[in-house]
Amino acid sequence: MDLQLKGKCALITGGSRGIGLAVAKVLAGEGAHVALIGRDGAAAEQAAAGIGAAYGVKAVGLSCDTRDDAAVPAMVARVVEALGGVDIVVNSAAAPAGQKKPPNSAEVTQAHLEEHINTKVMGYLRVAQAAMPHMVAKGWGRIISISGTGMYRAAGDPVGAIRNAGVVAMSKNLAQDLAGTGVTTSVLHPGMTRTENVDAMIEAKAKAAGTSFEEEMAKMAAGTINGVVPSADDMAYIVAFLASPLSSSINGEVITATGGRPGIVTY
Repeated sequence: MDLQLKGKCALITGGSRGIGLAVAKVLAGEGAHVALIGRDGAAAEQAAAGIGAAYGVKAVGLSCDTRDDAAVPAMVARVVEALGGVDIVVNSAAAPAGQKKPPNSAEVTQAHLEEHINTKVMGYLRVAQAAMPHMVAKGWGRIISISGTGMYRAAGDPVGAIRNAGVVAMSKNLAQDLAGTGVTTSVLHPGMTRTENVDAMIEAKAKAAGTSFEEEMAKMAAGTINGVVPSADDMAYIVAFLASPLSSSINGEVITATGGRPGIVTY
């Protein structure tokens, strides 16, 4: 299947590692030009150089803190200058869940909640706001936001649930506001996904428990219907379809990809 992404210009926040980096590689493999955005500019530049060499597309790495109101429009302007436009936004710049025990409702502080909202909800919105005019002017665009299944948790991680629900509400409202422009939005909720951070977390857990990495990974995999913990590439393949012109019937919608969560019905 031709995803019709050749020559499209994609901006990926959180693009220097994890799901964001996997997305950048898959989109580049489909012929899209990519801008990898991260707080660590050197890491983003290094990753972009590798992608450009491997896939023969334009690839740039830029430093930007999406929590900064002024920094985001300037970053998008640099992406447009470097790639020739911006057709696709993939929002993936957020602290990954599951790295340590989250605070419960009694423990949440205002500063902690504000940091997560500013990073994930407002950060995603800032990037969308800065990129939208370029997409609307072309009559086509995709805004894809990586969120998480923490939205579905009714206990144990109120901040994770709030920030992820906020991403969904933001995306749905963007879809409505952009109706008729050719620009669509979507949200991907990954479950536990193998990335550099997750592998490090599992390694630390194994060390603390006196077990092996493989044993701890097997325990996690047993919690999925597929019996496998999805990889960052698995998420990237889904994002590539959402970024494609072929996904036009998906707008303001949410896709969940966990490897299968037993015993749970969501609607």
